[in-house]
Amino acid sequence: MRVVLVFALLSSLSVSHACPKECSCNSNTKVVDCRGRGLYDIPRRLYPDTQELYLQDNRIRGLGSVAFREIPLVRILDLSNNSITAISPTALLGLRTLQRLSLAYNSIREIDKRVLGPIRSLSHLDLSHNSLWGVPGAMGDSLKNLSYLGLANNRLTRLDRSLLDAMTHLDSLTLRGNPWRCDCQLIGLKLWLETYLFKGGVLDEVLCAQPEEMKDKELQKIPYQLFHSCMTTSYHYLFANIHHLESEKLLRGHTHGNHAHPSSHSLHVPMAIGEGFGGGGGGGGGMAECETKQKHRPVNLRHAIATVIITGVVCGIVCLMMLAAAVYGCAYAAIMAKYQRELKKNEELAAAQAADHATADEKEPLENAIA
Repeated sequence: MRVVLVFALLSSLSVSHACPKECSCNSNTKVVDCRGRGLYDIPRRLYPDTQELYLQDNRIRGLGSVAFREIPLVRILDLSNNSITAISPTALLGLRTLQRLSLAYNSIREIDKRVLGPIRSLSHLDLSHNSLWGVPGAMGDSLKNLSYLGLANNRLTRLDRSLLDAMTHLDSLTLRGNPWRCDCQLIGLKLWLETYLFKGGVLDEVLCAQPEEMKDKELQKIPYQLFHSCMTTSYHYLFANIHHLESEKLLRGHTHGNHAHPSSHSLHVPMAIGEGFGGGGGGGGGMAECETKQKHRPVNLRHAIATVIITGVVCGIVCLMMLAAAVYGCAYAAIMAKYQRELKKNEELAAAQAADHATADEKEPLENAIA
């Protein structure tokens, strides 16, 4: 009887973590492949030591709270080409070893800043071909080790500078296919891209969609003179060090129909440069009508204050140098005037002495004759 109970217990344990019938599993490589199975939800009873999970080309509509709690050791997670419209802020909770995440070709409109949570090992993130209006700058803490970011073909018009500054290891970025608004709000992206490309980063293109006079022009090739009005409109645009508003908050409520792009690319296949990145944010004003920021990041405020202080110090030094030059000039002029006066006085004294000698010479022969 005891043998039967032990056998039943072991059987129940093995069944609880068996390979889902909709998937194929490899216990040696710890890979679970559920591609193209018509799934509407994340399969259950996965092996807890699963390291790679492929769920692309299904019909999954959303990711609920702690959706992957059964596989805390997963390193690669591919959810591309589904119908995902919403992601719970705690959907990826517990996936501390996650390195590669693909959510491309879905219908995601916004991403909560808490989605990546404590994940610090992420090196590859693909959010291309969605309907994103913006990417929260607060996600930067989870993207510090990112080497690839995909944001192409979304609805981004801006990109938060704080998000870009946080990604110090980024070496591949794609931003094409977004309706970039090339106004005052995009100077920060332009400056950052110049530094990024100078360091050897890979970028596809950033084509302006708005305003009309900038349409189809590459952001990097637009001269800074065209942004001059932005610099003079408001102090907040000084050197483009002010963060942009998280525009996804302003544009919530916009609807977008589901779209599924036929795709079979997996995270094993290197993605083309065009498959990828964008930056986000909502609408902005025209070139001459720059919006006033409601709230700025302290780091940018410090930069602006430091710039003003440095400018003041430089101006002060220049003024001191000009003052010193003026004092020197005045002193030199005074010395030269005194010298000229003394020289003239000496010349007059010498002339008087010469006249006295001449008079004395004329009197001497006369006195001798009288004598």
